[in-house]
Amino acid sequence: MSTTHVPVAIIGGGLGGLTAARVLHVNGIESAVFELEASPEARTQGGMLDIHEANGQKALRAAQLHDEFRKLVHQGGESMRLLGPDGTVWVDEEDDGTGDRPEVDRGELRDLLLHSLPDGTVRWGRKVTGARALGDGRHEVTFGDGSAVTTDLLIGADGAWSRVRPLLSDARPAYTGISLAETDLFEADTRHPDSAATVGNGFFMALGDERGILAHRESDASLHAYTALKVEEGWLDTVDFTDPATAKTAVLAHFDNWAESLRKLIADADTITPRRIHALPVGHRWERVPGVTLLGDAAHVMPPFAGEGANLAMLDGAQLALALAAHPGDTDTALAAYEQELFPRSEETARDSADSLDTMFGERGLQEMVAFFTGPAGHQEHS
Repeated sequence: MSTTHVPVAIIGGGLGGLTAARVLHVNGIESAVFELEASPEARTQGGMLDIHEANGQKALRAAQLHDEFRKLVHQGGESMRLLGPDGTVWVDEEDDGTGDRPEVDRGELRDLLLHSLPDGTVRWGRKVTGARALGDGRHEVTFGDGSAVTTDLLIGADGAWSRVRPLLSDARPAYTGISLAETDLFEADTRHPDSAATVGNGFFMALGDERGILAHRESDASLHAYTALKVEEGWLDTVDFTDPATAKTAVLAHFDNWAESLRKLIADADTITPRRIHALPVGHRWERVPGVTLLGDAAHVMPPFAGEGANLAMLDGAQLALALAAHPGDTDTALAAYEQELFPRSEETARDSADSLDTMFGERGLQEMVAFFTGPAGHQEHS
């Protein structure tokens, strides 16, 4: 087995891990990012993200990339539309350019971070098969290709099913009761004009009957949607998602009484992919262990319905890197300072995310979300 040594090893090349690497680089600290995917083009990176002033944009400023980020903003992306199951529009807010949550394409944001790193920082095609402590804060990580690295600092940025987390915590994500069918409608303005008109220019929600459809207009004029169902954990396994027509029929059976304009977002989809929503316990934390820590979903995977996951991961990465820069030669003090802020911040956000799930897909989900967006708190949130 071939083994090399890197001072700082970041496992996972998502937005959180890349932000950590970039802020470390800005502060003169070398790191290596080990990513499962074979290349930057291995798969599409998902839909639109709203990047919040208080966390995601704060991280981009620490990364000295905020000006470049602004060039990626999808104009009109902060528009928001909320409908009921019968197609009634309850909230319709146009993006006036004054909001603090601009929308960007996740793939473009990832590319911005990737291109800001020195060549060779990201090591592609590295599937982690194990991680173990060597003593004195050092760790070894082994990969599926037979290689291994040792490191003075191991950062787990490897998502919900982190292979680094067991070094710190026995917690595992649990099913939240919500499953998603992720769909795309490509070239919506020409191929799916009715659905394009239904969704509008930005973010779209249709809620009711303890289920919902959430969609975005993408920067390439496609529609990216998530159909959310309150079903048993094994329900997705009863549907053949390798046959799109069969899968769409199974999902549509849950929307028999919904308006045809909403059903078309499922029926006309060009792709359909199943997703289960899992979450770590609210308040997940661990005792300080020398030489290793977590960020992003590895630390606090939560339901995506409050829109904070990517923002929180980026802030985690930036704050961890800044703590390391502030305590040169004293990694354990840096990690303690980072985790002291990480734990209460992630607990508060995880609780908000769990509450959002319960609200949106509860018996009065539509009414409560209408009240949220039209009341004083909602206007403040979106100003």
